[in-house]
Amino acid sequence: MNQVIYTVRPGNTVFAIAQFFGTTAREIANANALVYPYTIFPGQQLVIPIEEITAPSYYVVRPGDSLFSIASRYELDPKELLRLNNLENPNVIYPGQIIRLGRE
Repeated sequence: MNQVIYTVRPGNTVFAIAQFFGTTAREIANANALVYPYTIFPGQQLVIPIEEITAPSYYVVRPGDSLFSIASRYELDPKELLRLNNLENPNVIYPGQIIRLGRE
């Protein structure tokens, strides 16, 4: 089984994190010695046990991201990201925006 380290963000729950990574809240709790009701805190780092590490199909833009940095992170062509997301200006993206990475 593979593992990733995830830093908890405000509003996260163990259940939502488990859904995102395709695992269960119980597996996350066991991997991190969490006791029910699985209280977590922003900034806390959790070990997330997962079956398979796969690249995401979508990405949620964070403060400081650029289209170029996202493309670089996932080894994609920035021009392809522009096309996939119907973006005209590569310099205009905003935090919270969902960017399609083209992997489905």
